[in-house]
Formats: sequence, structure tokens, C-alpha cells
Amino acid sequence: MKKLSHEEILKERLTVEESLKTDRNPVTLMIVNVRSLYNVGSIFRTSDSALVKELILCGYTPHPPRKEITKTALGATESVPWRYFKSASEAIEDIKEAGNKVFAVEITDSKRYYYTLKKEEYPLCLVLGNELTGLDSKILQLCDDAIEIPMFGVKHSLNVSVAAGIAAFEAVKIWKIF
Repeated sequence: MKKLSHEEILKERLTVEESLKTDRNPVTLMIVNVRSLYNVGSIFRTSDSALVKELILCGYTPHPPRKEITKTALGATESVPWRYFKSASEAIEDIKEAGNKVFAVEITDSKRYYYTLKKEEYPLCLVLGNELTGLDSKILQLCDDAIEIPMFGVKHSLNVSVAAGIAAFEAVKIWKIF
């Protein structure tokens, strides 16, 4: 075993142009009122890695062009289709009209875990909220269902960019394997 060089890794990857022309996975990420520019940049990078259909930024979530987002995203702001909506409600309405199921990634009274998604629920949109308060009840009511990532330790939640990565990659895995 040897670690691949940067040049060897690049041979296995899409170019930005190829990524924008390829069939993307039928998973959209929506982030609502996320404060941190670095979390946004990280979610762009995850969105690129998972080849999600698009990233939707809502509310007071910062959006490109911002140097802090660009630095953390490592170029993913160019390879990930994205849109900004001032209103998360309008964004959810728009994504539903396009035929997507909408799932909040949130701790709710219905314990459905992220690994229980079914292929017939695609295309889908995963909605994640603010770092401290998550999604408000108004947004939850607009979602078709909620999924959560089980917590096994003391803390009850993950950083929003980590949660986005776990949920996005599991959704892509379910789409590709099952």
C-alpha cells in the first residue's frame, strides 16, 4: 500500500467542467440559517464529494462570494450547483414542486434514523438548520418527514457540517446500493 500522489488522485477525479455536465445523485442539501462561513464552505466541499444534485442556502446563511467560504470549500463553490433563497419556506415549496421528498435532519418525536431512507423516496432533499437551534417548527411542518443521526454519547448533536456529510453520504449510498 502507498499513499497516492496528488497527480494520481487527480487522474481519478472529475474536472469542474465534467462535474457540471455529469448525472448527479438525486440528493439535494438545504441549509437554513447556518451562521458559520466555515460550515458553509465545508458543506460545499461535502456536496462536491457526494456529487449531490444541488446545495440550497436559505435565510441568513452566508453564500458565495465570500473568501472564508471559498477557502474552506477548496473550489467546490465552482463545482456544486447552488441557489440562495431568502425564505426557506419558498425553497421547500420550490423543491417539492420539482418532485422531491423533503426530510428534515433533526431530532424529533418520530425516531426515524438516517439509514432508513428508501429508494422510492428519491429524489430527496435533506434540510439542516442552525448550529445551535436546528430547524424551527414552521420549517419542520413543511417537511415530509424527519430523519436523525443517533447519538451514543453525552452530546445530543453533531456540528452541522458533520451531520450534512453523514446524511448526504448515507443517502447517496442507499441510492447507489439498494
